[in-house]
Amino acid sequence: MSVTPATHRLNPDDLLVLLSVGRTGRYVSAAEELGLNHTTISRRIAALEHALGGRVLTRSAGSWELTDLGREALTAAETIESAVRSLTSDQAGARVLEGVVRMSATDGFSAYLAAPAITEVQRRHPRVAVEIITGTRRASLQRSSLDIEVVVGKPQVRRAEALPLGDYILALYASTGYLSTHGAPASIEDLTDHPLVYFIDSMLQVDDLDLDPTVFAPTMRESISSTNVFVHVEATRAAAGLGLLPCFMADLHPDLTRVLPDQVAIRLTYWLVTRAETLRRPEVAAIAEALRGQVRAQRERLLGNPPPAIAAAP
Repeated sequence: MSVTPATHRLNPDDLLVLLSVGRTGRYVSAAEELGLNHTTISRRIAALEHALGGRVLTRSAGSWELTDLGREALTAAETIESAVRSLTSDQAGARVLEGVVRMSATDGFSAYLAAPAITEVQRRHPRVAVEIITGTRRASLQRSSLDIEVVVGKPQVRRAEALPLGDYILALYASTGYLSTHGAPASIEDLTDHPLVYFIDSMLQVDDLDLDPTVFAPTMRESISSTNVFVHVEATRAAAGLGLLPCFMADLHPDLTRVLPDQVAIRLTYWLVTRAETLRRPEVAAIAEALRGQVRAQRERLLGNPPPAIAAAP
């Protein structure tokens, strides 16, 4: 490490304040995390810069970014944090992770992939708490106070890492009741006679989900639209129309049947976005790895492949 020699006495507490600001990009978020006020955060950063003889943070697009000196100081702060946490271990001597991880993800991913993955981490590390904000949106340009974001489609981000998690399939589904009344479309052309359950066009923020209607039929009319995929599923089950649904959600319901499986199968990718310095936090790394593992384990379900048949006993 090559931090500029301090011109005044360096306070380790100031380094830990920098650690929080560097991870969140915001004084307000750091203040909430550390239980301090905004003025104290600002004063601590100023004291650190005075001691190191240079700027550790620079303003960029509504958030604070680390300078070269700041990144060197952050490494020292991580060493202090790691040393403190190493004092905490369980009866077997294994390291105990703790802290709050804040993440955002789509509704379906949060419920069926993130929740079980996080629960498994918490069984091993009960002091890790996770806050999940759900929504279908683009990755944040400012990183705000989130440690992890899971988005659909490759994000365009700066000063952050974007890692592909895995693919999933959107397909058309109809309920048993709908098919008994309206029949099943036999071709793409037949879709013009059926209403579509999907996202609200004007409110959709994710380009990969903003699908060209000619993929189905130019005149396929809208039925129930919503910003929430669980509404799509339940509206489809209620026979509101044909739902364009994630297979891993729709296939859980025996009253839903996939329609035109060979013609309509839209492949999308989940991406995980985080700051490199945030990913070095052990609790964040543990959650990120658990999410990757869950996506790998659920690959066949995500791609809409039926489970293998179980052979009957002889």
